Amino acid sequence: MSINLHDDTELCHDGDSYFENKGAIVPPIYQNSLFAFESWDDIDRAFDDPADNFIYSRILNPTVEMAEEKIAKLCRGERAKLCASGMGAISAAIMHCITSGDHIITISNVYGPTNNFLGKYLVEKCGISITYVKGASTDEFEDAITDRTTLIFLESPASMTFELQDLSAIAQLAQKHKIKTVIDNTWASPVFQKPLDLGIDLECHSASKYLCGHSDVVAGVVIGKKVDIDAIINAEHALLGAKMAPLEAWLILRSMRTLSLRMKRHEQSALRIASWLETHPNVSKVYFPGLPSFPQHQLASRQMTGYGGLMSFEIDTSDIGIVKRFVNGLQLFKLGVSWGGHESLVYSPSISYIKELSPDKFKAMGIQIGLVRISIGLEHCEDLIADLAQALDY
Repeated sequence: MSINLHDDTELCHDGDSYFENKGAIVPPIYQNSLFAFESWDDIDRAFDDPADNFIYSRILNPTVEMAEEKIAKLCRGERAKLCASGMGAISAAIMHCITSGDHIITISNVYGPTNNFLGKYLVEKCGISITYVKGASTDEFEDAITDRTTLIFLESPASMTFELQDLSAIAQLAQKHKIKTVIDNTWASPVFQKPLDLGIDLECHSASKYLCGHSDVVAGVVIGKKVDIDAIINAEHALLGAKMAPLEAWLILRSMRTLSLRMKRHEQSALRIASWLETHPNVSKVYFPGLPSFPQHQLASRQMTGYGGLMSFEIDTSDIGIVKRFVNGLQLFKLGVSWGGHESLVYSPSISYIKELSPDKFKAMGIQIGLVRISIGLEHCEDLIADLAQALDY
């Protein structure tokens, strides 16, 4: 008799592969580039369906497939495809949904490299047109739809200031107009938010963040219906070459066994630290959907079951020198561009966003000079608070 398992339990087990692998409790790494066949007819049949047959590891590999199956199940998707980076997954998902001359709607403060891919690369190379909306109201998306709109790209919560979009409402709107929806769901992780259950077509993650969680892998993944993922495997993934290496997939499998536990610790510490920051005299604003004071907290509570460990706050200053002094004064928080690992990190968007984005786009994102982003790791939260306190004592 089968048991309906909770996510925590599913994450601890690697399917039914134990006894296929001589009882190994940890599955092996298939560190090979190709797969041999016994006969002409065997390989001929495999080429009829390369998305479901092991031929060459650029397309399919057993270790990678094990990780993909675990991620797909966690996300409530039919299939997943791991890529060499988060942007590999995001760009593959976007390219799957568009053709030359199409129109895309996205949010104004979408992740910087995604913004560049949409608003610069696709516009210049493919004649794509883009409409940016703030995203808080579904009406904004409806008003932006044209007869050429084929994709709505979402990121909820969004980068840096963490505004949410109403995923169910936007999914219903998109389905009504036969428009595809894609979401970057990295912030919440599949533990705390399941966009596919809310009607979104394709879900992407930077697996470098929470899915891996140990800051030792760069990876991405796209999840959705089998028909969509198969098409991505045969086109964007195979032809653009953003393949996942077996060792990295094995490390993701390792990491996902503790994903649920890690997310709960990230959330617990982040809620405590965000609440403390709200009370600090040198902090003018805290951006974290888990706070009751966050403008969209009700929506967050409705479409998420928990909160990630990434937040931002505004130091009460317009002096970049004070921001630098704060960042340089931190001892436990390390200065780095990524997040979602075991270690706590700090980053100021003023370092790179000014270089990556035009002044108009930077302003449209609503980012102030004093904005600082922190990723809450797995350290004791009182030690992290003490570090923030001494650095804010400028």
